[in-house]
Amino acid sequence: MNRITHTYLTTILFIIIPSLVGFSQEGKPTSSWTLKDCIDYARKNNIQVQSARVNQKSSSVDLLEAKAQLFPSLTFSSSQGWGHQKIEQTDGKFKSRSAYSGSYTLNSGVTLYNGGKLTRSVRKQEIASEAQGYQIKMAENDIEIAVTEAYLQILYANESLKTNRQTLETSAAQLARSKELLDAGSIASSAYAQIDAQYSNDQYNVTMAENTLALNKLQLKQLLELEPTDNFDIYFPELDNSQVLSLVPSPGEVYRVALESMPEMKNSQLNVESAQLEEKIAASDRLPSVSFNASVSTNHDSDSDHSFSKQINNRLNENVGINISVPISRNRQTKSAIEKAKLQTETARLEELNTRKELWKTIETLHQNVTASQSRYLAATNSVKSATMSYNLVQEQFNAGMKNTVELLTEKNNYLSALQEQIQAKFEAILSLKLLNFYQNHPIEL
Repeated sequence: MNRITHTYLTTILFIIIPSLVGFSQEGKPTSSWTLKDCIDYARKNNIQVQSARVNQKSSSVDLLEAKAQLFPSLTFSSSQGWGHQKIEQTDGKFKSRSAYSGSYTLNSGVTLYNGGKLTRSVRKQEIASEAQGYQIKMAENDIEIAVTEAYLQILYANESLKTNRQTLETSAAQLARSKELLDAGSIASSAYAQIDAQYSNDQYNVTMAENTLALNKLQLKQLLELEPTDNFDIYFPELDNSQVLSLVPSPGEVYRVALESMPEMKNSQLNVESAQLEEKIAASDRLPSVSFNASVSTNHDSDSDHSFSKQINNRLNENVGINISVPISRNRQTKSAIEKAKLQTETARLEELNTRKELWKTIETLHQNVTASQSRYLAATNSVKSATMSYNLVQEQFNAGMKNTVELLTEKNNYLSALQEQIQAKFEAILSLKLLNFYQNHPIEL
């Protein structure tokens, strides 16, 4: 390989390799999954989202069918048969006769007027297709929220696991120091047994935390519709106070934006419009309908003395006509359909109102959760500082033989309780804040 060829291949590799890093051909990250990776993958591959897309395609087919009803129809029919009969002649004798015959008919028809039923049906189907598009977005939003919750549960479980492992390391050191004190006669065997029991309990907590983390990863993997054999590693970002204590938007402002951007609101509004159109469609059955029909028919038989083409031409029958249908009495069917359509409109309006109330309830709840979690986090942070100082001091005094086992374990439990409260408040605040911003039409990012 000469120098020029080597340089050329090196250049090609530098161009190609970076484009391959990060995602596989199936769209799966080849490295650790970030929250954005999970959301993007779930929006494309989740079963509920895919089902919504299939429903939209079906709705598009229905729309094409509704539009086609505005155009003339055209059908061709033909019948072929063989017949046998006995015909009485002038001399009183009968003669058998057999013949092959065929008939051909071409029919066409188009509705000229039916009270606007066809055009309104097309518009209703257009609304249904548009609403189905919003239902896809609803499914995508639902899976995005579910993935975000599952992802943050993993981060929470991972941080809890790190805390439990650090606690276990401290317990191991305390157990070793207690053994030294026991051998020196500075503490009783019962005190050492308490430290040993605490060490075993901390080991158990680590195991439980590992299991919780593994279970949370499995739940997220299932949300992403990944195969059991797929590798799945999570990226663990560092979340500082800037993410926990971000400015909280007002619920009124979030609600105002959500009314304009959330697909569930658009979908419910379209449902009302569709129900109103159904009222007009039902009322159109009270009006006359006018249609145009045309047909061409002919036939032939083998018993004729004329040729096939001449028979077809001579027996040609052409018809055109206008049909007018005036409804007089349909045994209350039309009136019942109108009344039911009005009730369906009222139901759609109530569902829209309920969607608004549920949206406000969700936003208000998230706002309260953020506010409460941020306050809890600030209080827990101060408690952790105080508990850490007290725990470290008691631990030093215990090592010096100045504090007993009960006092050490009490301070340790106070410290761990404050730390767990801080971790829990931290992730609750982040989750609620991310979802609150999501309803304000902001992307969820970490």
